[in-house]
Amino acid sequence: MRYLTAGESHGKGLTAILEGFPSNVEISVEQINAELKRRQAGYGRGGRMKIESDSVEILSGMFGSVTLGSPIAFFIKNRDFEKWREFTDPVSGNISGKTLTAVRPAHADYTGCVKYGFDNARKVLERASARETAARVGVGAICKQLLSKLGITVGSHVVNIAGAVSDACPKSAIGLNELADKSEVRCLDANAEKAMKAKIDECISSGDTAGGEVEIIISGVPAGIGSYVQYDRKLDAILSAHVMSVQAVKCVLFGMGADVANKFGSEVHDEMYVGKTLRKTNNAGGIEGGMSNGENIVIRAAVKPIPTLMRGLDTIDIVSGKQVKSAPERSDYCAVPAAGVVIESAVAFAIADELIKVAGGDDFNGISRAVKALRERATL
Repeated sequence: MRYLTAGESHGKGLTAILEGFPSNVEISVEQINAELKRRQAGYGRGGRMKIESDSVEILSGMFGSVTLGSPIAFFIKNRDFEKWREFTDPVSGNISGKTLTAVRPAHADYTGCVKYGFDNARKVLERASARETAARVGVGAICKQLLSKLGITVGSHVVNIAGAVSDACPKSAIGLNELADKSEVRCLDANAEKAMKAKIDECISSGDTAGGEVEIIISGVPAGIGSYVQYDRKLDAILSAHVMSVQAVKCVLFGMGADVANKFGSEVHDEMYVGKTLRKTNNAGGIEGGMSNGENIVIRAAVKPIPTLMRGLDTIDIVSGKQVKSAPERSDYCAVPAAGVVIESAVAFAIADELIKVAGGDDFNGISRAVKALRERATL
């Protein structure tokens, strides 16, 4: 499979095309919209989330809510476009009325202007904006429904915001989102939740932003997804690329992560036992030799603070060359809870894509039979 997204933050809307999705999968639009709503939630979100109420319009690839095997295209309208039409209309808009030259450190503003030859960073940030992730959540929501029908669940929770850390260690993705979504910061630890909200309140009062860390768990993936035979077929490499492609993600870890560097092999490797419980630990995070091993796939992603600070940062005006403060843009104080939802979608696409490669076929019924056979082959 592959997908493309198109659209600007304040343009008419966002479009996505998902190609290679199998036929005969019943898709619920309500479930897609529910995922879009999850992305908009979270303590510390900005004013944009009060304006938009995202919903998807399916344009192609389905009849009667059942996929055809042809490209699935959908559209998500930007409600804010009407206020920006004179600037961002694709045909008649004049973006010079919204010039931004005081580029924001850590954003795509400066590098984008250098690459594409712009003297107005607005032309960069409109596409570089995390608003684009709404389209990716739409794609991921479709893939999640495919995975669910194959017995695979994707979930996430927040484990750190600005140094306020949760000790929660969920054992499965099943029911995880239902629990995490009850918290405004998607945290499973009540005490940590209070500390996280206090950190965000501190940002709100000081005009700062907060980063954090999310944990993604994928349960039910059969052993043997991915491959050891080439570098670009290794599942952890593929998942890493998809997670790192999400705006603001700076680090990806699997299982024990960087702690493996501080331990002996006897403390790291997941020993195997005869019986119902094949392994007592999952330090590998569900991936060995570039392939899923049947355990939960556990990924952690570190998300940097949003580059748009209301109090501004020292920077340079790319037109005048003068030292200035970066201009505040309407933005979030903390988007870590939403980042978890976006990363769920990124990994859902990656797992679905690799699963289809292993199972083969363009028809869901054939894929389902192949996945069942793969599970049976892994039974000791």
